Amino acid sequence: MGHELKSWFQLDARKLIWLICAITVIITFQYLELLSENVFSAVVPSGKISVEGQSSFLASAPSSTELDGTIRYVTHSIGLECNGTYAGSETVHGNEVSEERDMDSNDDVISETDVDLNKSSTFEEGSESPKESLSEELVDLIKNSTVYDAESSKNMTTAEVEGGLSLELSKENNMATLDSLNQTSAVNEATNDFGTYEVNDKDQNSDSILDNDNNSGRKPSSEEFEDYPESYNNKTVAKEAPTTIADMNNLLYRSRVSYHSTTPRWASAADKVLLNVRSQIEKAPILENDQQLYAPLYRNVSMFKRSYELMESTLKVYIYKEGKKPIFHKPVLKGIYASEGWFMKQLQANRNFVTKKPREAQLFYLPFSSRMLEETLYVPDSHSIQNLVEYLKNYADTIAAKYPYWNRTQGADHFLVACHDWATSETKEYMANCIRALCNSDIREGYIFGKDVSLPETTIRNPQRPLRDLGGEPPSKRSILAFFAGGMHGYLRPILLQQWGNKDPDMKIFGTMHNGKGKLNYAQHMKRSKYCICPRGYEVNSPRVVEAIFYECVPVIISDNFVPPFFEVLNWESLAVFVLEKDIPNLKKILLSIPDERYRQMQLSVKKAQQHFLWHPRPVKYDIFHMILHSVWYNRVLQMEKPR
Repeated sequence: MGHELKSWFQLDARKLIWLICAITVIITFQYLELLSENVFSAVVPSGKISVEGQSSFLASAPSSTELDGTIRYVTHSIGLECNGTYAGSETVHGNEVSEERDMDSNDDVISETDVDLNKSSTFEEGSESPKESLSEELVDLIKNSTVYDAESSKNMTTAEVEGGLSLELSKENNMATLDSLNQTSAVNEATNDFGTYEVNDKDQNSDSILDNDNNSGRKPSSEEFEDYPESYNNKTVAKEAPTTIADMNNLLYRSRVSYHSTTPRWASAADKVLLNVRSQIEKAPILENDQQLYAPLYRNVSMFKRSYELMESTLKVYIYKEGKKPIFHKPVLKGIYASEGWFMKQLQANRNFVTKKPREAQLFYLPFSSRMLEETLYVPDSHSIQNLVEYLKNYADTIAAKYPYWNRTQGADHFLVACHDWATSETKEYMANCIRALCNSDIREGYIFGKDVSLPETTIRNPQRPLRDLGGEPPSKRSILAFFAGGMHGYLRPILLQQWGNKDPDMKIFGTMHNGKGKLNYAQHMKRSKYCICPRGYEVNSPRVVEAIFYECVPVIISDNFVPPFFEVLNWESLAVFVLEKDIPNLKKILLSIPDERYRQMQLSVKKAQQHFLWHPRPVKYDIFHMILHSVWYNRVLQMEKPR
């Protein structure tokens, strides 16, 4: 009996073990099946559509702003630490690599803006972008997390998810940057009939054409590098509504209310001075019939006049002595990046604004040349500017360790003036709080209204005679409706040439121009044209805008998301025409629809604005040197938060 009972218990134990094993196997298979479905759905999402054959976008997901809270939760909970960048507007450049250097406009030289390094400047050619892999990982985490709302993910692209990630990650370091970008994103949802076009137009075509239309056979100078970070060769077009000029006006006004710089860690006499100045500017007396200032040209001529006067009497700038040549303290005075060099030279020589006592200063200038930074440190074939970024970081660390001023405001009262296309990416992380005067003033590259300044890109062919050939014909003698000539940089100019090149006698649209007997050269065309077309190249900025003003031709800006120079002061709709890139087929119709009286008003505004865009061997009142300094000063003053 005892033996039978023992056998029965052994049999039941075996059955129980087999039952447990079977249940375990079933649960394991179910878990693996569920896991594989999640992984597959994350890797190969439904509704995937190809864009330009190079990248793909998810057809489902919420907007970057809608995901703000979700991404904040996920990134915080999984402990991600990185410096994100706004990836909302990547543009395809294909394999075009062109850096338009100083003056060789007839050579297809490389536009440094072709290096969209705010996306992936740190990875090597042929490798995967760290940002992309991080973003994909985060998308997977979001889709599988309990806080992800699948119902709200109907219309979001992968780029938007990445944009949301970038914005959230940068928010921890720079709340103001995120607020500004969110404002931009919100405004971009609406469309408008007018807008600006992104111009990466470092056209040496115009430069060399003006000097000698016969240089088409010139070889690129030693300054012209032919390779750039790989990320610039693989931009993808983000199908977003452009930020129109009306949108930009709204963003600027909103920034005056919403944007405030980093709160100083301790008070200083400079803060009190700036708060008092702000109060005086806001209470500026009404200005009437000023002999030097044409009222329609300005947003508020009374405030501008009062601000300028207070700058002249109050502003003190401290220039750091740290930094070795040629990157620091060595201005480049010739070519399309000359704005940064001329400003550096003239500020360093100025006795009115510069102080040797940093405690007296309201602003601190970082005297580096973005042009020389690239020329000195960029490694050919490296496809990376990470070493350039690190160099500037080390400089900022040196300043912060040696002086208390950077740490007091986290750099908010410091400013830089940089015209090289890469400067936007080089300074967006470690100098994000600084006031950045940039030629590449692209909203989708991180330009912040109320803080940053759009720097005019000026072409200087002869530093001894910067005003050579100034002026143009009066309106009655301008027989050409519209004119453009230049290299086919970027995606937009080939479209312009295909649509209008040699197809309409009123539309003088050319590629690279060459001199010939009895033919008008580049400058003569501008001097005799009513409208000068300023299309984007590789980046949004272009020296043609200032060239048009130089020759008293009304600029037609075709560059979506480009913030025009001195935007915080000038009323650009009074002196320029803004045409959306998509409206190039209607270009002539748009120009002909402008009444002659309206054209003459704009042309008058161009002539009145000219004084603000001219370099003089010695600075004069209201010239470009003073306007750059004023815009930096003006933004800093209006950043100051009134005591509550």
